[in-house]
Amino acid sequence: MSEYVVGIDMGSTSTKLLVATPEGRQVLVVSRRSPWTNLDHGRAEMTAAEAIAVVRDLAAEADARLDEGYRVVALGVSGMAEAGVLLDEQGSALAPIMAWFDPRGAAQIMSTPESFRAEFPGRTGLPVGPLASIAKLLHLREQGISLAGTTFLNVPEFVVHALGGPRVAEYSLVSRTGLIDQDDSTPWQAALDVLGVDEGILGTLVSAGEPVGTLTDPDMPAGFRGAALTVAGHDHLVSAVAVGATHTGQLYDSMGTAEALVRVLDDTLPFDARERLAHAGINCVRHVIPGKYVLLAGTKSGLLMRRVLQLLGITDAVGRTRIDDEAMALPVLGTVSDAGLAVSGARNDDGVLKIVAQSDGLSPADLFAASLRHGNDMLAELMAVMDREVAPPTSTVLTGGWSSMASVVRSRSALLPEVTVSTHDEGTAYGAALFAAFAARSAAATASGSFADVANTFLSSSLDPAEHRSAVLASLTPTPERS
Repeated sequence: MSEYVVGIDMGSTSTKLLVATPEGRQVLVVSRRSPWTNLDHGRAEMTAAEAIAVVRDLAAEADARLDEGYRVVALGVSGMAEAGVLLDEQGSALAPIMAWFDPRGAAQIMSTPESFRAEFPGRTGLPVGPLASIAKLLHLREQGISLAGTTFLNVPEFVVHALGGPRVAEYSLVSRTGLIDQDDSTPWQAALDVLGVDEGILGTLVSAGEPVGTLTDPDMPAGFRGAALTVAGHDHLVSAVAVGATHTGQLYDSMGTAEALVRVLDDTLPFDARERLAHAGINCVRHVIPGKYVLLAGTKSGLLMRRVLQLLGITDAVGRTRIDDEAMALPVLGTVSDAGLAVSGARNDDGVLKIVAQSDGLSPADLFAASLRHGNDMLAELMAVMDREVAPPTSTVLTGGWSSMASVVRSRSALLPEVTVSTHDEGTAYGAALFAAFAARSAAATASGSFADVANTFLSSSLDPAEHRSAVLASLTPTPERS
């Protein structure tokens, strides 16, 4: 009988299920588009039932492709933060899942007491705004939903619960709710008071990779049932672990719908530093690696680039290749300055694509180059703020869907230090499988070895630096001076 571990990535764009051996050899990946319903004003939502249905569909597809008589020994779930399910005491979802980039809750969080908002950045390591889950909870309360007796589960936590696990709150995910004091990773009483709830609004606090029950969902294939369950944590951090970007001095740039910059810290920063960083939109929160913290800075550059391509009628790989080639034929900053063509909206508190064209003769490639230039400008601002608090990074690992485009890689390489590109297509799902392997080992009565031991063995199956990363992109065009 073959034994496998499974990693699930509940992503903003797509949901993926990856099967690997417990030693880390990838066996197969299946994928579906995440079932969002897009609404006006930048809103997007899916039901809890739709979220778990995708997981069951993917498991059924994997089941059909695996060898007869296989057994999944552990399953880990990673995915987006700042999006979740509000459950009542009976386990029913009280509202749809709002996407992390959904602006609902902005007015409600700004209507909280001034003293609370003043303390919020330094206490939680997050900026005051609609991204933190507390804003979405305040919105739901204003819509007439009582929060008394409810539990909020981030999407990966909800999937684990729906598959048979208890209600838990994994540190890296719950760190982004606005309900946690970053000094000691415990619930922040002032936030609970604002919501009018007690600590029961969160599940039991657990670490990524900690076994939290057994898969019992009868709608999952027989080969999956009985697997140890674990929450792998926040997707950006899990994918960083999967490509080995786990040391101070490294910068990890994950380019998906969100573009996330991750820098590892050995401990949290002081209140004042967290406050300064949060005011600049940079989070100081828990890592998925036990005992570690991160600086996490994000932009919505991927979302904006996607909308630019959609405006240009580009919705498939052929169109992306064509615009990529056309952009590569231009200088790295394009041939049109911001005075002639400017794109904006990539700040994490924005996300609204704005295009200002004040020149004639503009091409699709000019527009895409302008979106890349804007993304670099946003990253430069974030890097400057982080560098004032911690030592600047010396190298960068670039990954995510957009990193497959040469023009994107060239653009970021003009700004970030010593860029290499991860060629692992499914870093988050693979990383979730790693945490599943650790959970399987932890659940075994004879378990021994640290997470680092398990990770070294697991990742050695795919993280050969000579094969897994490209060479440093030294041949790319250097950054010209902006006029």
